[in-house]
Formats: sequence, structure tokens, C-alpha cells
Amino acid sequence: MTPLILVLNCGSSSIKFALFDASCRPLTRKAEWNGKVDGITGSRPTFGETGVTPAPVSLDPARPYDAALAHIHERVRARVGGERRIAAVAHRVVHGGSKYFEPVRLDGEVLADLRSYVPLAPLHQPFALDAIDSLFRLAPDVPQVACFDTAFHRTQDPVEQMFALPWSAWERGVRRYGFHGLSYDYMSHALVERHGDTARGRTIVAHLGSGASLCAMQDLASVATSMGFSALDGLMMGTRCGTLDPGAVIYLMQIEKLTLEEVANMLYHDSGLLGVSGVSSDPRELLPLESGNERVALALALYVRRIVREVGALAAVLGGLDLLVFTAGIGEHNAELRARVCDGLRHLGVRMDATANACHAAVISSRDSAVTIGVEPTNEEWIAASHAARLLGPLP
Repeated sequence: MTPLILVLNCGSSSIKFALFDASCRPLTRKAEWNGKVDGITGSRPTFGETGVTPAPVSLDPARPYDAALAHIHERVRARVGGERRIAAVAHRVVHGGSKYFEPVRLDGEVLADLRSYVPLAPLHQPFALDAIDSLFRLAPDVPQVACFDTAFHRTQDPVEQMFALPWSAWERGVRRYGFHGLSYDYMSHALVERHGDTARGRTIVAHLGSGASLCAMQDLASVATSMGFSALDGLMMGTRCGTLDPGAVIYLMQIEKLTLEEVANMLYHDSGLLGVSGVSSDPRELLPLESGNERVALALALYVRRIVREVGALAAVLGGLDLLVFTAGIGEHNAELRARVCDGLRHLGVRMDATANACHAAVISSRDSAVTIGVEPTNEEWIAASHAARLLGPLP
């Protein structure tokens, strides 16, 4: 029977999945089948495979997340048929803390460790761990592997990882971890294939989705990144604030008397593009409204400014810039925001080809640009499946 690796990427309201043929080594980058259950916690959840219009799906309202996982498990088993089987499951786990820097086979002890990191990534960590726990019950004989978004940044110098806090905080693991590591890991493979030795130079990758961060890379390794201790740091995001003066949090709690839960909800769910605009967290909905709505225009201007500012900071760390790459949902598909970011980086020699940008071409820099500008789809699922395949070895 042909062994398959199932990859799960679990968020607060959706579960993405992908199937890879584990008999191929190295693994083929294109998944045999992928899709997601969306709107898990809403009133109209859907199931859809990539390229097919999603259809409504019925989930137990008392345990919608478990029901969504069971639905995926059932559909995957039906898809696999009698000649193939799920030989392993790989999970994207956002936080590995200061203990896990490599993919790890999951068991009860590891799962307990990972639950201690939930406060560091409350939008993502608990859902991945719940999925792992559910699969232990649904398929106890199938090995599961955790692949960490923090792991790619382990190559950074301690100076980039440290906060200017008492040394005891560092010893307790309070440090800059960085995230979106599976996406940047994929870029370390794809960019050298696309851009050759240029990618081994001073590279900045902009992972722009509902969550967003930048990674400065040298010789395909992480040198610095915009996210830090938590996934709140760095760039302005869809609903998250990005970099914030900690004094503002003290003020909100001490003077305005907000509770810890109220502040956390504000920073994670009510800030970013949604908080400033008061309309939406999605740039596709905001761009048509900006000419007639001052708050929308300000939200988009702030979003671009934060990216430009952080790119400039990372370029300073690198000592210049050879390659700038956009990836993830907004980075790959929003030509207008790419153009605005690149216009703000003209002082670095960035020059964009408007026609190539409008077509979402793989290279969108003009001939006179001192910096190569790329657009590269990410493939976190393939990275996770590849890690699992290497860790587990030949699968029966």
C-alpha cells in the first residue's frame, strides 16, 4: 500500500490539509490533494478542496473543532481508497519555545510541553494541539510529527534574539523567537532555484497575510525577523497591532482599568487594519473605499509605512539589499500594496516594473532596479511533510 503523509495547518476557525505521496523521495512539491474546512466556529462552516467551490458542511455545534477534524479524516480516508493509506501526520505548530528547534515525533510528554506555550501564540497553538490530541484518539497507530514555525530562526545571533531585560528573563525563555518559519524555510529552497546566487545574498522576504512578518536572510539562513516573543510583534496585521510601546499596555491597564483579557482581545482581535479602519481586516475590501473614508486611507497608509520601516531596519542589519520577495495571501496577490511598498523603498534602489507587477509575475523589478523584486508562492505544507519524512524515515 502506498504510504501518504497528511499535513494539517490548524487555525482558530479553519483547518487546512494536504496529502503527499511518501513513496516519492524527495517528496513531490505539489500535494496530491488539499483543501480546508472553513468557518468552523461560525454558523455556516464549509468544506472545500483547492480549486473547487466550498460546500456547506454540518458540524456538531457543541464540539465543532473535533467535528471538523473528524470530517477531514473521513473525507481523506474515502479519498485514499484501498490501495493507499495515511502513514504519518505532520502538523504546523507555531511555537516550540526554547526547547524545540527541530521537528519532533509527538507523544504525551511532548504534547504537555507544547501546551505550556499556548500563552505565547493563543490564536494558533491551542488548535494545533487539540488536533494532535484528537488524532491520537481517531488514529492512535499513526505517527504524528510537529514542525515549528519558530525553528527556522534558530540561526540568528543572540543579539537579535535578546530583549534588554534582566538576564533572568533570558534564562526563563523570554526572547525573540520569530514566526512564519515554515514559509521562510520553503523560501530558502525556492528562491535559490529561481534567483540563483542572488538569493544567497542579502534577502528580505515579506510574508504578508492576515498575520504578517519579514525575515532577513543571508546565505538562505535567518539573520533577523520582525516578529519577536509573540505573533503580535513587528508589522501591522489584519487584526493584530504589531510593534507597540509597552507603556501603552501599562496605561490601558493601570489608567483605563482594562483587564488582562480585555487588553489581549484588543491587541489580537480588534487592532491592525480592522481597528484603525473600523471596516475590515482585508485590504481587498479596504482599497476601493479609501478615497471616501479617511480612516480606511489612514489604515492602509499605516500598513504600508510599517512594512517600509521594517524593511529599512532589516536592510540596515544586512548592510544592504539584493533581493526583496513578497509571499503569502496579500504578498502574492495584491499588486497595489506591493507597488506602494516598493515606492516607499526607492531610496534603496528598488524599482518596480508596473506591467510585471500587475500580472503577478515571478520577477517584478525593472531593468534599472538595484534590487531584484520577486513574487513567490509559499508552500508550508510541503516543508512540513518533508520534515516528517526525514524524521520518520522510510514509511511502511
